[in-house]
Amino acid sequence: MQQEAGIGAEELEVWIDQDLCTGDGICAQYAPEVFELDIDGLAYVKSADDELLQDRGATTPVPLTLLTDVVDSAKECPGDCIHVRRVSDRVEVYGPDAE
Repeated sequence: MQQEAGIGAEELEVWIDQDLCTGDGICAQYAPEVFELDIDGLAYVKSADDELLQDRGATTPVPLTLLTDVVDSAKECPGDCIHVRRVSDRVEVYGPDAE
């Protein structure tokens, strides 16, 4: 599924590095439409149709309406494990590796 974005809006995707996830669940509190804690206590991203994506490095589009919540999740994450990047060139714009 493609992200629904306005004209000129940059398509973004998000992924979580489970090796660094502390399981605090802050991301799921900020953006439950995008993040969820699994039975293993770690956070994962969800697809647009609410399916938990458990493959390592799995990405999901960031809906424009949830951008602030996703960015706040990345900023507040104690494990620094949330990565938001542009789809076009895969450059991280929010998260621990943001330029």
